[in-house]
Amino acid sequence: MGGMGLREVIVARGHANGLDAVGICEASPFTGTRQDLEQRRAAGLNADMEFTYRNPERSTDPSRTLAGARSLVVGAVRYASRSSDDDPPDAAAPVEPTPAGRVARYAVGDQDQVLRRALDSVASDLRHAGFRTVVLSDDNALVDRAAAHRAGIGWFGKSANLLLPGRGSWFVLGAVLTDADLPTSSGPVADGCGACRRCLDGCPTQAIVADGVVDARRCLSWLLQSPGAFPHEFRDALGDRIYGCDDCQEVCPPNRLADRRLDGPQPGVAAGTGRIDLRWMLEADDDELMAATRRWYVPGRDPDHLRRNALVVLGNTADGGDAAALGLLRRFLRHRDDNLAAHAAWAALRLGRSDLLDDAEVRIRPPVVDERDRWHAPLAADPVRETG
Repeated sequence: MGGMGLREVIVARGHANGLDAVGICEASPFTGTRQDLEQRRAAGLNADMEFTYRNPERSTDPSRTLAGARSLVVGAVRYASRSSDDDPPDAAAPVEPTPAGRVARYAVGDQDQVLRRALDSVASDLRHAGFRTVVLSDDNALVDRAAAHRAGIGWFGKSANLLLPGRGSWFVLGAVLTDADLPTSSGPVADGCGACRRCLDGCPTQAIVADGVVDARRCLSWLLQSPGAFPHEFRDALGDRIYGCDDCQEVCPPNRLADRRLDGPQPGVAAGTGRIDLRWMLEADDDELMAATRRWYVPGRDPDHLRRNALVVLGNTADGGDAAALGLLRRFLRHRDDNLAAHAAWAALRLGRSDLLDDAEVRIRPPVVDERDRWHAPLAADPVRETG
């Protein structure tokens, strides 16, 4: 089988197995991307995010993963279009008006499995032709957006997302690394953003600090995944987001156009999971909570991390007179975990219910204003220990 013949076979195989776009590029080091990662890490823009920042030498040099690598076959799979509140809810979705958290589009389906299966099929063809392969999907061994850009799949938007011509940025990306020397695609796509800056202006925390540069210390999507206390200065801005933030993509004109043109069921997208019931999250046991959110990145797979987020969103969305919400706050104000008790205190104050902190059994003293953190709630000297 000749080079072009193999190329045509694997491109067709990728499309047949669910890839919306396929591109091929050579596997030389991504020198510029490495410099960007190192400079942004030195400036602290990655916050505590590791992933491809952990080892830029590796994540930008495919030969570190596969010696003798010659080509990258890059694939893209479109994920959820507009979430529909009319879809039948699953067990974790709210079934009646109740405080609920909004889930980012990429987390409401199983498009990563669609992508992985398609890339595996491409890798299988290459192996049968006698070549070595490594499939890289959601892997810190490759900056996938840089590979997709080189392979001619799309351009880098000012939001730092990769946008596909006519289809926007609602895509998950992955690649097959191989020692096959394959004919490459036509090259990078020309910039399609022009003077538009809606993503920069639309970011609720101004986390996009320059064209294509995101400060993770301000990015709600990352802050929801970062361990420890959720930063006080961004709690109000979090609104009802419980996992991820789509604002920079929602306001993007190519995405809005793509939503109108391509709106409809997508492979691997689960219905009714665009929102999740906060009361359920705070009442569910550990196993139930982690099972329902199994596709989410949760640091340490710690269910209390999700409860932390839910308490902030509860403070932003609940009614201060809602007996069920107040009951949850009373419970978490006495929680054994210091972090959860402090977040419950913030939520109570956010709802105008400072009276909840007057209970003698709560874990914290009445809060004082802290100019740096807005609210600071010191722990009681002799806290009550209670299983949450």
